[in-house]
Amino acid sequence: MQDPTRPEMRLPDASAPELRAQVEAVLQDRDLLQKGHARAVREVVYRLDRGDLRVAERIDGPERWIVHGWIQQSISLYFGLAPIETYQAGDLEFHDKVPPKHGLAGSGVRVVPPGVVRYGAHVEKGAIVMPGYVNIGARVGAGTMVDTWATVGSCAQVGRNVHLSGGVGLGGVLEPPGARPVIVEEGAFVGSRCIVVEGCLIEEEAVLGAGVVLTASTPIYDVTGPQERVSKGRVPARSIVIPGMRPRSFPAGEYLTPCALIIGQRGESTDKKTSLNQALRDFGVSA
Repeated sequence: MQDPTRPEMRLPDASAPELRAQVEAVLQDRDLLQKGHARAVREVVYRLDRGDLRVAERIDGPERWIVHGWIQQSISLYFGLAPIETYQAGDLEFHDKVPPKHGLAGSGVRVVPPGVVRYGAHVEKGAIVMPGYVNIGARVGAGTMVDTWATVGSCAQVGRNVHLSGGVGLGGVLEPPGARPVIVEEGAFVGSRCIVVEGCLIEEEAVLGAGVVLTASTPIYDVTGPQERVSKGRVPARSIVIPGMRPRSFPAGEYLTPCALIIGQRGESTDKKTSLNQALRDFGVSA
């Protein structure tokens, strides 16, 4: 089995700007992969795995996050470099280009069988991955629970002390370069069977009730005031959100189409993770 972490296969001493320059050069001339630039691609994925690089970073300002498209491109290039190999985990066999993450005990990360964290994803100390899946390029913060059958897609960013309940699906993105991945900020609670895709942003300490589906085009209606307010792709901090339906006219008639409803804000009594289910019950919502 090829070990992509070996120093001779990487560029351990290169700075991030130097790595970016080599990756961008490869995108202009793929022949450079045969002339040593492949080491830069492997180094980027190695640093993602270690947590020294990340696809998206929090910034000051209304956009909140900046996305490093060149890192997304590095992951795509890595798939072309990595050989497809067979891996064994007891009686289980896998046949893939990217190995599972190693060194979990040393990293202080708990992964429950048959949960999988892929090489190139970073999971911070104290996080727990139940039988779920964390894909390459993703980042999961300390104290976060990835519950049973929850999936964290490629490059998705999950903050600290988040709870992804059973069956949650966070979408992944590698293309186009610079596209914002799904981001769930610190302290958020995502209820059972929620789906969040297409770069949606869940801000700090927001609560999604069971079954909420958010895409870039899903209308999010704030119905807490005398008049509704509508937005898309972003759930404000500390909001409590449930699935909803809205009528829409089509040539064949009027039909109900899905939306999301902001029905309230978290209060002081729901700041602790153990009280998040109660926050939903206070509004008559399933977790």
